[in-house]
Amino acid sequence: MITATAILFGLIFGSFLNVLIARIPKDENVAFPASHCPKCKTPLKAYHNIPLFSWLFLRGKCAFCKEKISVKYPIVELFNALIWGAVFFKLGLSYIALMIAFSFSFLLALSVIDFYIKMVPDSLNLLALTTAIVAATSFQGFSINFQNALLAVGGFALLRFYLSYLIKKEALGEGDLMVAGTMGAMLGIKLLLMAIFTSAILALPVMMYQRDETDESKTVPFVPFLALALFIVYIFDFAFIDYWNSLYG
Repeated sequence: MITATAILFGLIFGSFLNVLIARIPKDENVAFPASHCPKCKTPLKAYHNIPLFSWLFLRGKCAFCKEKISVKYPIVELFNALIWGAVFFKLGLSYIALMIAFSFSFLLALSVIDFYIKMVPDSLNLLALTTAIVAATSFQGFSINFQNALLAVGGFALLRFYLSYLIKKEALGEGDLMVAGTMGAMLGIKLLLMAIFTSAILALPVMMYQRDETDESKTVPFVPFLALALFIVYIFDFAFIDYWNSLYG
């Protein structure tokens, strides 16, 4: 029952994420004006805004101008619903679960924006970091949690300097450093290392496929891989901890 309810609220919040994804990169107000068709600008009715189902019922087209509505909208809502379901299934009904779910939602929005326009808005990044710190503080203590975030940011910054020097171009963006802080706050140092390694494995095939280093449009956005690796390691932390212990005792 808790998981099903979480999925429902995840769908609803996923709809709001679509607003953030569409408006924050344009520096627009996320509350006003009301939701409208991005093509014809006609305000949407309430029944046009039912997460996931409205897109299906409208067959992916605007009810007014019949222009296609990107499949990105229902995908974001569905992914966010699954994220919330997984988090609440793992943690149960709690304040910590809510903060963790919010953090992953903001990372999802960041990932979509980074994927499409290679931009990592500080507002969403800070929201993800803040909710992760608040959640982890509830069971770890602020000092340990904040220290983990700072160590993660510092470690990524050092890695960024070395890689940028070796490859003679910017290796990691500043937004990646803040995401690393979120990862450190959620996971702690051991699991953070596992998540970074996992993100590299996830990104490697794409990086090998897009090896045109001179074309900025073909650079690989790294935030989606960091966020996905964080989610995998967080949800299946027991498996990664067992693997770490098998290696180092």
